[in-house]
Amino acid sequence: MGETKEKNEFLEWVKAIGVAILFVWGVRFFLLTPIVVDGASMMPTFEDGDRVVVNKIVPRLTEYHRFDVIVFEAKKDTNYIKRIIGVPGDHIAYENDELFINGKKYKETYLEDFKSALKDTGTLTEDFTLEEYTGEMTVPEDHFFVLGDNRQHSIDSRDSRVGFVSINQVLGTAKMVFWPLDNLGMIND
Repeated sequence: MGETKEKNEFLEWVKAIGVAILFVWGVRFFLLTPIVVDGASMMPTFEDGDRVVVNKIVPRLTEYHRFDVIVFEAKKDTNYIKRIIGVPGDHIAYENDELFINGKKYKETYLEDFKSALKDTGTLTEDFTLEEYTGEMTVPEDHFFVLGDNRQHSIDSRDSRVGFVSINQVLGTAKMVFWPLDNLGMIND
């Protein structure tokens, strides 16, 4: 009788562990997933080696917004992390390191510290218009124009290898660094 009780207890533990593994897998696969930032293209928002939580579910229930930081599949087995600058229908232009969307000037507060820390007198973002880089006047439907926060060292929508990012390529938004602990926290839009 004691052997049957031990067997039942063992099976209950196996079931509990199995359910826990399925739960963790479900959360990771459908809701949240960790990624490691590789490179300096999103500095100072994210540092090389930061571990970031990607929220996969909330954006799919609502919609992506200008200035959201997204993770997307750039090519097979390669994900990029960038900031949405242009949403469908937007015309993008930069002049004197200032962003203009559809002719209206926008502040990029998340870049202020980076701009003030520039060692030379150059600009963080060169002058350009959307059509100069993409040949399009506006961001196409179901696509985004994305830039890295480290504009001088980022492969992003200005590069023909990336171009516009389809909404179908987007894995989710990144708003929190969880490692290393000295960078722990939420990011600003």
